[in-house]
Amino acid sequence: MPRYRRRHLADPDYTRPRLDIPDADRERITDALTVLYGRDKADACWSEVERLIRVHHAHKTPEIVDDEASFDPRTRFTAEDIVAITYGDLINSPKMHPLRALSIIFEHLLQDVFNTVHLLPFYPYSSDRGFSVIDYTEVDPRMGTWDDVERLGDRYRMMFDGVINHISSRSEWFREFVNRNPRFTDYFISFDHEKAIAEKDLRLILRPRTSNLLTRVETLDGPRWVWTTFSPDQVDLNFRNETVLFRVLAVLLLYVRRGADIIRLDAATYLWREIGTSSAHLPQTHALVQFFRAVIDVAAPQVSLITETNVPHADNISYFGDGTNEAHIVYNFALPPLVLWTFHSGDATILGEWAASLETPSEFTTFFNFLDSHDGIGILPVQTLLTESQRDELVERTYAHGGLVSYRTGRDGRSVPYELNIPWYNALNSDDELEPEEHKVRKFLASRAIALTLPGVAAVYLPSIVGAHVTAGQSVNEKDPRSINRNTIHLQELLNQLEEPDSHASRILLPFGIMIRARSRCRAFHPSARYRQIASDRSVLAFMRETRDDQARVLVLTNVTAGHQTVTIPASQLRSSAVYWTNLLTEQRVRVAGDGSLRIALDAYAVWWLEPVSG
Repeated sequence: MPRYRRRHLADPDYTRPRLDIPDADRERITDALTVLYGRDKADACWSEVERLIRVHHAHKTPEIVDDEASFDPRTRFTAEDIVAITYGDLINSPKMHPLRALSIIFEHLLQDVFNTVHLLPFYPYSSDRGFSVIDYTEVDPRMGTWDDVERLGDRYRMMFDGVINHISSRSEWFREFVNRNPRFTDYFISFDHEKAIAEKDLRLILRPRTSNLLTRVETLDGPRWVWTTFSPDQVDLNFRNETVLFRVLAVLLLYVRRGADIIRLDAATYLWREIGTSSAHLPQTHALVQFFRAVIDVAAPQVSLITETNVPHADNISYFGDGTNEAHIVYNFALPPLVLWTFHSGDATILGEWAASLETPSEFTTFFNFLDSHDGIGILPVQTLLTESQRDELVERTYAHGGLVSYRTGRDGRSVPYELNIPWYNALNSDDELEPEEHKVRKFLASRAIALTLPGVAAVYLPSIVGAHVTAGQSVNEKDPRSINRNTIHLQELLNQLEEPDSHASRILLPFGIMIRARSRCRAFHPSARYRQIASDRSVLAFMRETRDDQARVLVLTNVTAGHQTVTIPASQLRSSAVYWTNLLTEQRVRVAGDGSLRIALDAYAVWWLEPVSG
């Protein structure tokens, strides 16, 4: 799985011919700019965009240029793509920088498990564990250096965060705004009084928080009220100002040169604001994503864009665009709450029907399948997939299992649940002794297996690789619900736990690693391989994954209950003449019956990945 990267030049080489950008690419870029600024201004913006692309090109080595010229976008994603989502300072060790300690974890404990590392914001920040960025261009010195990041990128594909919806109130950009530097007065959306937005218009705006939208700040010229979607410390950028767009583009291209293979557009939902609308998913919002995609296609065609939009499923997948012009990857935000509901109810019906409906607009796009993250389990994505009472049950379950819940302000002015803040292991399992520990571990692994096997790129929040969880009596910060799942791991304590084969961490890591390795070796788990639902009892999620050339297939069976289940798959659904099917996870071989059907007995929370074999 490990890969080896060709690094960009530290300084541009202007002795080589400058890049000529084809007319068709220029038109794509200016079309997106036209939606934002009108045609005349879009044409005026082109020269600066062209300059930034050409500067970036001058940092490429001849080998990088050759690699890009021969790149086949059909090979962008494979079954080997397993992403580890992690903070740069997840691993704590008194003897070394956190990024170095993280590298040790990947090198010695997770060999051949992941091929991609999503390094959550590792820039200097003032709050929100990295998502209130002070300086986009630097590595937080408490974590390490750019050399540490690039060394990790020498062996793994890297995913960086573009936290471009907002910036820290302690950033230089905002400090210059407060100082009323005329070059920065339009970097942010500001008003001269608190009631500048009418109450009726405020109620239209989609917010993921209950805090005030406008935050008062004292400036050289007196008080101003700035737009803050997320918190008073996270001030929204104003992309109506094309200079902001240019500076953000320069940052994203810097990330490419520093090793980013995937760039995550954080909070893409809210990038453009229009009073009198929801200020979410606006045409200009999509145009911004299209602009960044068009530039990346020219400047760094091997790099992928992923949009982070924690919203109802239909809105979420709209960021695929037409399959060629927006995100390459979209977070599958409905997956976590649906999987949680499945194990809560012991019924895979809703999850199965939803999974059967999933599709992307082209073979060049795919889903990002995850269950937990540094944030939480969103409720908004299943607004139309689960009933209100079902969503309420998940909220009650979260509180009962020791978790917290984040709220947002609805259009009626009331606070409504937005996100379940709880480690995934706790979300599934209560911290009591009513259920055997073995069942809790098996349930956890069964849920992870679902995310590994659905169409898309699989991702794992790294603390879950050892089943990180909170225990009864452990203090949690109710003022910052997300902090419950943002703890650090002490390196030596983890190593000590893993030396004990019966420890919780060991009982999770070993089988979890086996599942991931088996998944990455199976061609039928290619992100674009077909998905076919298999009719079965509601207690079992059953489906077939098949490559487009029909040369490989795998039957996936997951028992979502603590009871024993028996499943019979008729020959008409197997569509194979194989005499035997082998479980990729255990190498257990099962012979088909005389009528060509396959009969499998599943233990509690059992996972079977069956591949047809001859002989």
